[in-house]
Amino acid sequence: MKNYDEWTGEAIEESVKLSEFCKECDLKILFGSADESITFSSVLVNRPGLLFAGFEDYFVSSRVQVIGNAEHYYLASLTDENKKKALLRLFEKQIPCVIYTCGILPSQMELDVAKKRNIPILSSQMTTTWLMHEVGNFLDNLLAPTEMVHGSLLDINGVGVLLTGTSGMGKSETAIELINRGHRLIADDAVIVKRVRNELVGKAPDKIKDFIEVRGLGIIDVRSMYGVGAVLESEYINLVIHLDKITSLADYDRLGITDLTCEMLGVSLPQINVPVLAGRNVAVIVEVATRNFRLKRLGYNALDELKKRANLK
Repeated sequence: MKNYDEWTGEAIEESVKLSEFCKECDLKILFGSADESITFSSVLVNRPGLLFAGFEDYFVSSRVQVIGNAEHYYLASLTDENKKKALLRLFEKQIPCVIYTCGILPSQMELDVAKKRNIPILSSQMTTTWLMHEVGNFLDNLLAPTEMVHGSLLDINGVGVLLTGTSGMGKSETAIELINRGHRLIADDAVIVKRVRNELVGKAPDKIKDFIEVRGLGIIDVRSMYGVGAVLESEYINLVIHLDKITSLADYDRLGITDLTCEMLGVSLPQINVPVLAGRNVAVIVEVATRNFRLKRLGYNALDELKKRANLK
C-alpha cells in the first residue's frame, strides 16, 4: 500500500541517500552503498514473519522490512533448504530494505540472497518495537503531504505562530522585533508546511534557513547575529496571525467574539487577524495575542471573566 496525497491523488515517493536514512534512524549498513539512493513510498513498517511461513496474501512490498528476535529464531529453526525458500519469498519482492534489530547479525546465506537481489541490509541495536517507532517517525515526516506558504514562522513562548499577510506588510520586521524580545525563528518569507499525523509542521527551505530579508537593511543572518538559541529547525504550527493593512479599526471585532480559522492541507488552525496601522507596535500585539491564545487553551477566557464580573450572559 503506497502513501497517497489526498489533494492530488498521486502516490508520494521520496528518495534519500542510504547514509542519510541510517544517520536519522541510527542504523549501520551491513550491505549497500552509503551513497546510493533508497526510495520510500509507504509510511508503514512490516515484520515478514508470516511471509517466511509461506503466507503471502496481503504482503505489501513497498514497506520497510524489519527482522527481530522472533523472525531470526524462526529462520534459525529451518533447514537450509527451507530457510533459503523463506528468504527468497522476501528478497524477490521489490522491498526498500531489511533492518535487523537488537544487534542481530544476518547469516551468510541471508547476506548472499540480499546481495544477489541488491537489497540493502541494515542493522540496529534498538529493540524491534522502538526501531519501528523511529523508522515510522522518519517516514511520516519524509512522505507527509507538503505545501509552500508565504509567511514567517516563529516559536513564541512555546507556541508555533505563522505570520501571514501580503508582501510589504511588515512580517519580517515583526519577526526581527520578536527575535529581539527573545523568541525564535524557524522560517521567513517561505515556509515548508507538512501534515504529519494531522498536525502541521513548518520548516525553512535549506537555502534560506536562518536568513531574514529586511527592507533597507538587506539580508540578516539570525544565527550569526543572535546565536543558535534564536533559531529552530522546525516547529508545530499552532496559530496563524494574519497581518491586515487597513485605514480604520471600526470594522474589527473589539471583544474577540469571533473565532476565525485557517485551513492548510486539510487541517484547520485558529487564526487571528491583526490590523496594521501606523504607530502600532505589531510585535507586541502578536506576542500578547499568543499569550492570550495559550490562556484560552488552558481554559481561561478573558471575555467570559468580564461577563461574569458584569453579570452578563
